[in-house]
Amino acid sequence: MSFQAYLTNIEAKTGRSPADFRAYAADKDWLAEGVLRPDIKVGGVVADLKDRFGLGHGHAMAIVALLKGSKKEGDA
Repeated sequence: MSFQAYLTNIEAKTGRSPADFRAYAADKDWLAEGVLRPDIKVGGVVADLKDRFGLGHGHAMAIVALLKGSKKEGDA
């Protein structure tokens, strides 16, 4: 499955776009200069995304990759 397919499935499940997740992360103060701050623990972000949005582990990790900037919309 491509990264974009993950994002499409996440949006279908939650009704939230990648931009919405970036805004959520900014509101949670997880970001610095648009990417996940290095002092933010991935496990805490994953747990929050699972709890708040009902994501599974793989989908939560896809959002983490998006927030880290290691993946972006349209990636295969």
